[in-house]
Amino acid sequence: MKTFALAAALLLAGAAAPMPALAQQEAQKASPAAAKVAHERLYIGSAWYPEQWPESAWAEDLRLMQGHGANVVRIGEYAWSKMEPEEGKYDMDWLVRAVRLANKYGMKVVVGTPTDTPPAWMTQKYPDTLQIDGTGKQIGHGGRRQFSISSSRYRAFARDIVTRMAQALKDEPNVIGWQIGNEPTDESYDPEARAAWVAWLKQRYGTLDKLNAAWTTEYWSQTYTAWDQVPFNNDKANPGWMLELKRFITSQWRAFHRNQIDAVRAVVGDKQFITINFGGLGWANRFDRYEMNRDLDFASWDEYVGMGHVKPYRMGATHDLVRGWKRKNFWVMETQPGFVNWAPVSNMLYPGETRAVAWQAVGHGADAVLYWQWRNALNGQETMHGSIVGPDGKPLPVYPEIQQIGREMKAASPALAGTTPVSPVAILQDYPSRWAIDFQLHHKDYDQIETLLDYYQPLKDALGAVDVVEAAEAPLSGYKLVVAPSLNVITDATAKRLTDYVRAGGHLILGPRSGMKDEYNRLDPIRQPGPLAELLGGQVEQFYALDEAIEVGTGKATIWAEMLSTSAPDTQILLRYGKANGWLDGKPAVISRKVGKGSITYVGALVDDGVMKGLIDTALADAKVSRDFAVPEDVELMTREGQGKRIVILVNHSREIREVALPTAMTDLLAGGKVSKVTLDREGVAVLQR
Repeated sequence: MKTFALAAALLLAGAAAPMPALAQQEAQKASPAAAKVAHERLYIGSAWYPEQWPESAWAEDLRLMQGHGANVVRIGEYAWSKMEPEEGKYDMDWLVRAVRLANKYGMKVVVGTPTDTPPAWMTQKYPDTLQIDGTGKQIGHGGRRQFSISSSRYRAFARDIVTRMAQALKDEPNVIGWQIGNEPTDESYDPEARAAWVAWLKQRYGTLDKLNAAWTTEYWSQTYTAWDQVPFNNDKANPGWMLELKRFITSQWRAFHRNQIDAVRAVVGDKQFITINFGGLGWANRFDRYEMNRDLDFASWDEYVGMGHVKPYRMGATHDLVRGWKRKNFWVMETQPGFVNWAPVSNMLYPGETRAVAWQAVGHGADAVLYWQWRNALNGQETMHGSIVGPDGKPLPVYPEIQQIGREMKAASPALAGTTPVSPVAILQDYPSRWAIDFQLHHKDYDQIETLLDYYQPLKDALGAVDVVEAAEAPLSGYKLVVAPSLNVITDATAKRLTDYVRAGGHLILGPRSGMKDEYNRLDPIRQPGPLAELLGGQVEQFYALDEAIEVGTGKATIWAEMLSTSAPDTQILLRYGKANGWLDGKPAVISRKVGKGSITYVGALVDDGVMKGLIDTALADAKVSRDFAVPEDVELMTREGQGKRIVILVNHSREIREVALPTAMTDLLAGGKVSKVTLDREGVAVLQR
């Protein structure tokens, strides 16, 4: 029996020490065969907590899962106190029995590591494992995520329990993968984290002189003469310091997860996949999610509607964002079976809407949809959350709808295998830029997600698929049109990539506030768009936060507008401001220039839907992007391609019946036969093969 003494020895040997490195070596990935398992079929299932129920109830749970078409379950992520009830005393037998029983019912298993919820014996005996928030308050036991991601002791405990789980389950044939932790969120500001922060800064900057220069610390006499003078909290302060703190927090989370990934790989090798379910409704930006996904085999996220009903463009764009984290298909590791318990009004989705949510996810590249949760716990903070069966173990009213989803996924799975959304258009998303704007918003209503959606909606209306990818790393050569709605931070390397893309024939659109900052969050001495101003043949003379709508083209601009000028004779003015605030009247609002085989366009304002549609229509035509077929209002068209197949998924997000005329006869994968048009009931779905 392994005690903490051995874990402590590992710690002293450096096995779980904080990792301040700016970059980490790539983790070992799953074998091609193991990675293929995650995407060779459509999966449907739920989070199952056998530890909360008598073992005599397990078989009935699994029978009902099988009855709605489930083929996967997720277990283990909250069960640390069951697996290690006392320090150094372990019980993995129940876990093995649960996995083996699931196998008898045809269920694959994704094992969640339990490090989101440390046991009470640990946090009582070792308070240094507890998180300290940005105000200096220590977080107590009784919730979740109360641990410090930087605590070397906690990392040693985590590595130990994960190693034991892997040893117990490594040969179980139905265990196909691992989920590390659960919905990473909060960092810690404890003494060990501060030490890691200082080490990280030393490695990044080398000298205080370089740090001071990067952050312009002469401002307000912030100059540091010792490393331990650099603040470590979550206050709003120097923007350069704030940006680096975000990067440091990202590195700590990545190291925390890497500690567990390495433990799993050391036991199971590459025969099972590894992922992490990211929460925060997808768009959360407490850390860089591209960086956080680099060690994983594929991305996963937890999709929740919350209050109200599905907002199709926002939810669709979120799926596309998640697909862009790894530029491959993903899993929805959690979604609500009808309602949640945490929204201001935790209403039930409409009948059929749970089905529409599932198929929208698949249309955007999800190869799995798992519900949270299978069964209501008798007590605890989330007993009121939606589930598939009640605390009595009997199906709830949503069960037949999930049965229908299961039948449909089984029918469509062979055709969808090997397909993914493919788009000629990409939207660039960048966490440093989002942080930089959020730090200095300048207008309370400047919402970067809504700004991205302003560009996304007309693109999605024209196309069956739109990619949302990382500005700094994603290959661009395959895209005819690239749109960067809020690329506030443009490094020299990113500027070169975008310049090369345009000169080679790409069409680039930059939104307002682009190119204002460098990688240290300093104002670029070259006016916007900074390192791309010469390519554009123009620049921003001044920006204006708007307290009233102004005219632009044939429409309006609100919230933000920039005065543009041209410096190259071939830079064209596409739109001008009309009646404005006195400063902008008659000035250029949108300028464009053909460069090499491509073009670069700068949009200097947040414009209304009509103006934006005109800009996107022109851009698609200039880039020679072919539109997909038209569908009625409120019907979403999604496409997946691969292995010589093209799949069309239609979802009616309205409460009215819609008819869709198809451009050619297609095979109806759900109803069977060839069809030239489909009738979609409210919240209706069609899955077709061209």
